[in-house]
Amino acid sequence: MAGSRRTSVALSMFGRERKAIQIRVFGKTDAGRTRDHNEDRFLVADLTRREASLLPQVREHGVGERGSLLVVADGMGGAAAGELASEMATDTIYAQMVKMWGSEPEASAQRFAYRLKEAVEVANSHIHSYAKAHPEVRGMGTTMTAAGVLGDHAYLTQVGDSRAYLIRRGTAYQLTKDQSLMQRLVEAGELTEEQAARSDRKNIILQALGPDPKVKVDLTHQELQRGDILVLCSDGLSGLVTKEEIAETVSDATDIPAACDRLIALANERGGPDNITVIVASFEGEGLRTPKATDGQDIGHHVYPLVDTEASTGEMPVYHGSVAPQPAPRTRWRAMALLLAVAALIGLCLYFLVQHP
Repeated sequence: MAGSRRTSVALSMFGRERKAIQIRVFGKTDAGRTRDHNEDRFLVADLTRREASLLPQVREHGVGERGSLLVVADGMGGAAAGELASEMATDTIYAQMVKMWGSEPEASAQRFAYRLKEAVEVANSHIHSYAKAHPEVRGMGTTMTAAGVLGDHAYLTQVGDSRAYLIRRGTAYQLTKDQSLMQRLVEAGELTEEQAARSDRKNIILQALGPDPKVKVDLTHQELQRGDILVLCSDGLSGLVTKEEIAETVSDATDIPAACDRLIALANERGGPDNITVIVASFEGEGLRTPKATDGQDIGHHVYPLVDTEASTGEMPVYHGSVAPQPAPRTRWRAMALLLAVAALIGLCLYFLVQHP
């Protein structure tokens, strides 16, 4: 009886009977044109079958009761350290999801989102503990963007500045928010997005997996519809290829591996100064709604409200070692004008004292 009840919950957890959802996915990573090593890492997994690979049965599979998992990580801290951090992140997140989510008695969206966030936190703890015990890699870290797909929703966890985009009807929408200095300045109105993209400080991030014992994971969600394409990438791609170019490349491609190749080639054609990693996943099936012309209004950064004790997201802590934000030019000019006015007032007072002893 209990088993039947759990099956009923799983089938109706999104408000309707589960129907077929098919995912076609591929991922690729490249060292780029400048670096002689690759600190990026990615993972594609069918969590129902407990298989992480790019074998044919994973590259095209039905989204099962336990869902699917996509992860991109961009390591930092030097060749060996960065590669190790990104590898530990992807492997730990997958292992945790298989172990903890795979043994959940209730296959609900709430528990899935909670376990995904928990897996990222465990990965952070493992990387931090390892670096603490091994001085040769102390300070290593990695960004991380993970998308867990369950039913007709994607649940995203974000730490750092790798990104997730959703392409619907040929238009790209950014689902994640960079945890970076430039993003903060854009949100504060100090810089435009165009100015931030050109800044020589655009690579300063506010947190990463590993450097600190605890990390604040940004957990969001997005409904998927028929024909949607999900793109996860490191900043080696997003820093050189616009979201409009990403949308055009993946929307016109019937061959997903070829689309990954083309995106990486675009970044390399523009210098390829960093490692480049991308995952492209397309979704079809009767379990997804058919998009309407107005559906783009509901795509974006939507915080997922966990009911568990710990908040799902919040103010991001400053990543140690980051350069403090500089005041905007207009703020500096106001301060300078105030100082000049005070100096002029003091000079005037001194003049009157000298003239009228």
